Amino acid sequence: MLIKFALQDFLEDREFKNVSQSTLESYKVILKQFEDFCTTNELLNVEDITVNTIKKYLIYCQKKGNNATTTNSKLQRIRAFLNYMIECEVIEKNPAKKIQKAREDIKIDVFTDYHIKQMLNYYRRLKNREHAFHSYRDYTIIVTLLGTGVRLSEMCALKWSDIDFTQQTMSLFGKNRKRETIPVTEKCMKELSAYKVFCEQHFKGNLNEYIFTNQKNEQITPNAVKNVFKRLSKIMNFRDVRLSSHTFRHTFCQKCIQAGMSTFAIQKLMRHSNISVTEKYAAMWGNDLKEQNDRYNPLNNLEV
Repeated sequence: MLIKFALQDFLEDREFKNVSQSTLESYKVILKQFEDFCTTNELLNVEDITVNTIKKYLIYCQKKGNNATTTNSKLQRIRAFLNYMIECEVIEKNPAKKIQKAREDIKIDVFTDYHIKQMLNYYRRLKNREHAFHSYRDYTIIVTLLGTGVRLSEMCALKWSDIDFTQQTMSLFGKNRKRETIPVTEKCMKELSAYKVFCEQHFKGNLNEYIFTNQKNEQITPNAVKNVFKRLSKIMNFRDVRLSSHTFRHTFCQKCIQAGMSTFAIQKLMRHSNISVTEKYAAMWGNDLKEQNDRYNPLNNLEV
């Protein structure tokens, strides 16, 4: 079967299975790159794809500057595609299964208090001076990401009807495609409430059902938010941290862990499908080891 037509079938199957739009786009981009690589190397049929083909493609990606996390993501997408080819009885075995993932460097970016204050102060100055829509919206976006740890796609999909200002909760359509409710602090609720009043005034009573919109009062897209952070990154010029929505999520997780919140509670707030993910973060940022060492170290009772 031609790779070109096989990919079309696979993408239609993913769409039928109702994967998220971001996942579908990821499949399209990565598998199109893989198809182009195969075509360049005169491989046209799915049956001709071998372990060596996939390895050469991943090495090619590494030489182009892809890190281990990116190449592992590409390997995962190729595996899924070839598993589908087995289901369709095009091939008998998946050559991608024989390839081990690359070892990833464990470095997770988080913001310091300095970073957070710099960003919020920047928007606060703009907001007070100009009271511009963009500065108020972007300020509230940062407060929401920091105060809840929600994912970018979840935040963009938030509606005013998802916020219960009385019970102080937020309802989210999460990564696992089910609706979940999380508690929200009073401080974050006050910011969202004030922003709602501002939007009602700015749009002359025509409040959009979505919380975060563009200047035309249309639902904001994840790409638009990424562009906001790209512009902010140039202004802030942070050299030691990546300014992205996921860094806000990691920062939320780190702050909760360092404040002593239980792993179980953090898993519920972050909505990790597996607690092992939460435990990985806890091992990285937890202060239990330091506290235990400070308390029980043998030098404590010795004069040295």
